[in-house]
Parts: sequence; structure tokens; C-alpha cells
Amino acid sequence: MTKRDLVIRISNETKLTQNEVMQVVQKTLDHISEAVSKGETVELRKFGVFEVKVRKARIGRNPNSPETNVRIPPRVVVKFKAGKEMREGVQKLDLDALVLPDPGAED
Repeated sequence: MTKRDLVIRISNETKLTQNEVMQVVQKTLDHISEAVSKGETVELRKFGVFEVKVRKARIGRNPNSPETNVRIPPRVVVKFKAGKEMREGVQKLDLDALVLPDPGAED
């Protein structure tokens, strides 16, 4: 689903114009991004939580030269933790019906 799909669905359900819905959706996303970029946690009840975490430094491997260790520095990342209702909905999905990308396949 794209932002455009979301706007169309909300517009059809609320009878607001697509332009009005797009403005509200975009402002919502802008405010979430702004808060997270300031290091704040954004909690949307029944949906999920966006929070900033620090990934520890670690030693990685160069895939082209596996004998060479590469130091990966610590960095700040955004984590999303799905809310209870979303987790429960996802758990009900039929695994056989899902077409997931093959991690070993090239694009």
C-alpha cells in the first residue's frame, strides 16, 4: 500500500477530498519524522511505537575478503515495534499464501 492508496481509501470512507486527506496524512508523517529525528519516542496506541536506539559497535566481515575484519562503528537507528493488534493480525496470515523475497536471490 502506498501513501496515495491510503489517501484514496480514507477519502472514500470519510467523504473528505483527497487533497484534504493528503494534507493531514503528510502533516502526520512530518510530525512523526520530526519527533523521531529529535530522539523522541512516538507512541501511536493500537498501532505501534517508533523509537531511537543506538546500535553498538561491532566487528563485521568483508564479503569479498572474509578473512578481513571490519570495524562497524556505533550508530543511531529508528526502531518500530508493532502494537498488539497489528502483531495479532500479522500472526494470522497464511504463510503459504505469502510470497516473500528469497534472501539468496539476486535482484
